[in-house]
Amino acid sequence: MTRETTTTWLNKLKSQLSHKLARRKATVGILAFEIAGLMSKLLLLHQSLSDKSIIRLKNDSISLEGIRKIISNDDSLLLNLAVAEFLHNLHLAAKSTSRLSRRCEDPKLRSFHNLFDDFTDRGRDPYNWVVSGKELDTLTRKVDRQITATSLLYKELEELASLEKKNHHQSNGSKCENSVEAQQKIVWQRQEVKTMKEKSLWNRSFDSVAVILAKLIFSLLARIKIVFGIGHGYIAALPRSLSTSSAMVYPNREEDLCNGAGHFVSGPLKLQKFDDERKRDLAAAFFKSSTKVLKAPPSTLGAAGLALHYANLIIVLEKMVRTPHLIGLEARDDLYSMLPRSIRCSLRERLRGVGFSTADPVLAGEWKDALGRILGWLSPLAHNMIKWQSERSFEQQNLMMPKTNVLLLQTLYFANRDKTEAAIAELLVGLNYIWRFEREMNAKALFECCNFNGYLNL
Repeated sequence: MTRETTTTWLNKLKSQLSHKLARRKATVGILAFEIAGLMSKLLLLHQSLSDKSIIRLKNDSISLEGIRKIISNDDSLLLNLAVAEFLHNLHLAAKSTSRLSRRCEDPKLRSFHNLFDDFTDRGRDPYNWVVSGKELDTLTRKVDRQITATSLLYKELEELASLEKKNHHQSNGSKCENSVEAQQKIVWQRQEVKTMKEKSLWNRSFDSVAVILAKLIFSLLARIKIVFGIGHGYIAALPRSLSTSSAMVYPNREEDLCNGAGHFVSGPLKLQKFDDERKRDLAAAFFKSSTKVLKAPPSTLGAAGLALHYANLIIVLEKMVRTPHLIGLEARDDLYSMLPRSIRCSLRERLRGVGFSTADPVLAGEWKDALGRILGWLSPLAHNMIKWQSERSFEQQNLMMPKTNVLLLQTLYFANRDKTEAAIAELLVGLNYIWRFEREMNAKALFECCNFNGYLNL
């Protein structure tokens, strides 16, 4: 090997090492927690699109009595609400991934937004980011481990911050041995943090994280399209885990897709070229048209901004119906203050001319049964509304997402306002009767007890 050749080889080696070091420095760092939250949402969506979840959605979720009574009994509409929410959540995840991908070194990852728009509109997957079956299972298990490790890192960092703050406060006027012990704990904790950074997403490069997110997002969009039969034939040849039509929402569409209504492209293919702006417009139109059903109609609680308030009201009523003998005057006043004007007017109409001077145990029993039936279908929607809202609040404050996945159609958001208020008014009328009945029975028992005690004292 000549001297010139040796110099050239050393320069190449130096360049490669420098490049590797630069790539190693370009880690996600503090963004690991945001990325872990994003991955967690995608895993939750993946679970919602499993065979079991889709079958449960078809057979159970949209068949809930409460949904049928005050939301809709149109299966097609309810399924459209479900897929619209899936697509909305996926679109938000894709936007976040697009922002992260701009910091990647790989050109194709930096172009994620264009590739995603192209895949959304025309089904092109030139880099084989759509995965399924065992490969997808392996990927999700890997992601789950990284999320768990990043969550542990978050806790370790909190513990380190707590130790350092405590040591700072105790440093003035503290004994030397206590200070040394505190410093040792901090050293150990820093080492633990360093270890967890290696195991978690903290020290991962933007490229390695972005390719995982890209595979998840492409695979989930493909899954949504094939399961719900979303048109244009974008994903006709997509490998999928659903092997039977029983788990498909629209199995009759599959044959049309596979017979050439369109094409799913895996790998480079010569097609008509569209400029980036045109592709983004088409993709945006797809998501806009697919999710516009999520806008609550004027007749619903969601449009009136009352869904969460009514959910809290129904849960309060549920507790009162369960223990009417514990309702005090203050609790009744608090309940009345929660009622909007429309329900107050309806309640006054219902109670006008109704007498409660005599207590009928048979009628009280009938009212209890009636209230139980109403709460049986209304209460689940109220609890789901609270859960749906709390999950979104939880998401803003915590790294890990909850393990439940309540859909908006399973809440009071799309509930018809008039029907919901009629049910609440019925609960209030029945509760009023039961409360008065319980008070009269208690007063009667107390009166008889006092008379009996007076008789014994004679």
